[in-house]
Amino acid sequence: MGGVTLNLAQMMKRKDDVVGANTRGVEFLFKKNKVTWAKGWGALEAGNAVHVTAGDGSSTIYTPKNVIIATGSVPTELPFLKFDEERVLSNVGALKIPDVPKHLIVIGGGVIGLELGSVWRRLGAKVTVIEYAPTILPGNDEDIVKEADRIFRKQGLEIHTGAKVTGGMRDGTRVIVNVEEQGVQQVFEGDYVLVSIGRKPAMAGVDAAALGLALGSHGEINVNDEMRTNLPNVFAIGDVTGGKLLAHKAEEEGVIAAEVIAGKPVHMHYHNMPAIVYTWPEIATAGLAEHEVKASGRAYKVGKFPFSANGRARTMAETSGFVKFVCDAQTDEILGCHMIGANVSDLLSEVVLAMEFRGTSEDIGITVHSHPTLSEAVKEAALAVSGRAIHI
Repeated sequence: MGGVTLNLAQMMKRKDDVVGANTRGVEFLFKKNKVTWAKGWGALEAGNAVHVTAGDGSSTIYTPKNVIIATGSVPTELPFLKFDEERVLSNVGALKIPDVPKHLIVIGGGVIGLELGSVWRRLGAKVTVIEYAPTILPGNDEDIVKEADRIFRKQGLEIHTGAKVTGGMRDGTRVIVNVEEQGVQQVFEGDYVLVSIGRKPAMAGVDAAALGLALGSHGEINVNDEMRTNLPNVFAIGDVTGGKLLAHKAEEEGVIAAEVIAGKPVHMHYHNMPAIVYTWPEIATAGLAEHEVKASGRAYKVGKFPFSANGRARTMAETSGFVKFVCDAQTDEILGCHMIGANVSDLLSEVVLAMEFRGTSEDIGITVHSHPTLSEAVKEAALAVSGRAIHI
């Protein structure tokens, strides 16, 4: 029997087929719900008119009663490494590389950089991650960061933190990146570079100054908890409003905006917003990190449970990682939950539900979880808050 080989072209076709099926699904929902799809470049004009220019140059002006701006965000460039999506890549180009890179340099050790960098590492590329902050995944719970750093290095990612990119250029099929790390100048050479240093609101078609649309300090559209802007009957949702740049956040904001327009008494809140990092293993978080609770001066308790002690994880040979709860010391209310491990993106929802009802670690700890499942690690970590975990 021959060894396993990679058919990258087939893998990319599979990716494109899945994306195509999803977008066709949205188009079907448009038709089903009698939504007009105006294809073209849109521009918001005075009086809430929307001017749409089609690909053939024709244009149509719509005059709706309400407008929702959902223009998203765009990746931030480095002045000396402009995106060409051939060798200098954004997240879009990094999903279209025709061959496994010999050496992919990733500038930015945040979510996108680690997700895409780890994919190409698993496919066989040498991957070097350069992060300006002292750690990867800045702002995340410190225990999660330490475990993720350990795991990713073990997987073969070369990680440089506290490293400043001072210059770079493309030279044919090569990319050269200049880095200063602990006062030492280094030069990295690869065949591709992924620049993932952040994103900014996409304002194409929305001339905020001309419209009188109020913006925040980072160019995001200011909205209230009904997703209203300062302009009458103009709403905004998603990345263009700033905050955490998450698809499920944008979806929920869209629901809120639509229900407000329909006259429903609803509002948006973010304090239990889940966030996932789709590396392998996955990272899933909700609420406050331990260092955030500690900085507030609030008394708290912590419970942790490792997947190495979970029967299902052992069966799957996926024993890396843990589940961690941070709870109020007096009330036991869950303040935050942080997981790293196999399929933790699917384990977080029960915790978010509990947090929505201001639930406690005991609420989860006394709830029966099926055996053998990864979810038992959530129960055990909840019990560990009060020192009652069974299997450690």
